[in-house]
Amino acid sequence: MRRRRRVKIVATIGPASSSLERLEELFRTGADVFRLNFSHGTQDDHAAVVERIRRVEKKTGRPIGILADLQGPKLRVGRFAGGAVALQWGRSFRLDLQERPGDGARAQLPHPEIMAAAGPGSLLLLDDGRIRLEVTRQTPEFLDTRVVVGGRLSDHKGVNLPGLTLPIPALTAKDRSDLAFALDHGCDIIGLSFVQRPEDVAEAREIVAGRALILSKIEKPGALASIDEVMKLSDAIMVARGDLGVELPAEDVPLIQKRLIRAAHRYGRPVVVATQMMESMIENPTPTRAEASDVATAVFDGADCVMLSAESATGKYPVETVRMMDRIIARTEDDDDLRAARAAMRPKPEKEAGDAICAAARQVAETIEAKAIAAFSLSGRTAMRIARERPDAPILGLTPSLETARRLALVWGVHALTSETTHTMTETVAQAATLARHSGFAKRRDEIVVIAGVPFGRSGGTNSLRVAQVT
Repeated sequence: MRRRRRVKIVATIGPASSSLERLEELFRTGADVFRLNFSHGTQDDHAAVVERIRRVEKKTGRPIGILADLQGPKLRVGRFAGGAVALQWGRSFRLDLQERPGDGARAQLPHPEIMAAAGPGSLLLLDDGRIRLEVTRQTPEFLDTRVVVGGRLSDHKGVNLPGLTLPIPALTAKDRSDLAFALDHGCDIIGLSFVQRPEDVAEAREIVAGRALILSKIEKPGALASIDEVMKLSDAIMVARGDLGVELPAEDVPLIQKRLIRAAHRYGRPVVVATQMMESMIENPTPTRAEASDVATAVFDGADCVMLSAESATGKYPVETVRMMDRIIARTEDDDDLRAARAAMRPKPEKEAGDAICAAARQVAETIEAKAIAAFSLSGRTAMRIARERPDAPILGLTPSLETARRLALVWGVHALTSETTHTMTETVAQAATLARHSGFAKRRDEIVVIAGVPFGRSGGTNSLRVAQVT
């Protein structure tokens, strides 16, 4: 089960991929992390999927990461008497708080915070920006608008307000319930949707209390304005290009992707690139050339992971999509120019022992052409630090904690393994050599680099480096 690529694949699970047989096929084909989208399905549905994933994990003997992606405060219009209405350019349309079904003249918008924030001249984007309304009159009970871009508007379509930060929490009552469920069921990564400010992440971090990684989804302009603070409080980030592309000009999104990936590298945070990566494969067995190029660009930009959404959740070809993404990543990583690109984006190590040891481990591994770098860690932070260096040698993330090994499934280049607890550097080196050989990373008389913290059993103390010969 050794992957021949460094960038990881996150696959969203849905009706097309939730069976035990399909989950195993997806994992063996190349999915490293499975995403549960709490915008859809019940908690009972997700509990059944978690149980099947853990059965696949036990059968294959490889740790599998589970990402619980919370819905967040999704803003939506209400329902319509006929299921949908046609909005025509130039016409007036009212959005109000009344619970009755909408028609061609009005619709419910059950969010008083929008009534308070959206003054005359504000734009409201509905249905992923397909429909645009300009506010002409504001009251606490309703907004009168003019249709700038019309079209068909159906029940419960989403609403975006570009340029406005709403006074709403990142965690709704539903999110809190789903978060408690995810933690109780051992999900490894919590996806925090619609982050607007650092306080949103701090609130989630207090609840999670170290029981999972927190992945902040960057999909609101407000998060970009305070990205350094958001990054410091997060364990990982996602470039969620769908909503970014609604609230910001489309031509800005590629540049934002690159900026966010660079920022994640500076802070040593894994970064996931998501949305529409292989969308044509929802219906077709092969991607477009532009989609293949998009995946390759994310690899060149330095992403840790690329993500599939509807392609693997509801598409006709979920396994074929994962296989194709695996092929594109592997081919891109074979390119000679990529190594130079990785070196150019490598951040300077921080002025502390752990970063210095990890930077030295990469340099030593390159000099002696080591077959692997073995990083022992309780928390997984040492493996993440090594991944920040983007070494040529594979990274073995060795930990006595299965939970930590599962979390490392998100991190670039890390092959996570559970290991026995060691008490001396001699024991650590011997175990690393044995695991490297048994996992197919090295043969007898090959050399590996081993890093760990002494004294053992204490998190965050990486301070030792050894070169070892596999016996």
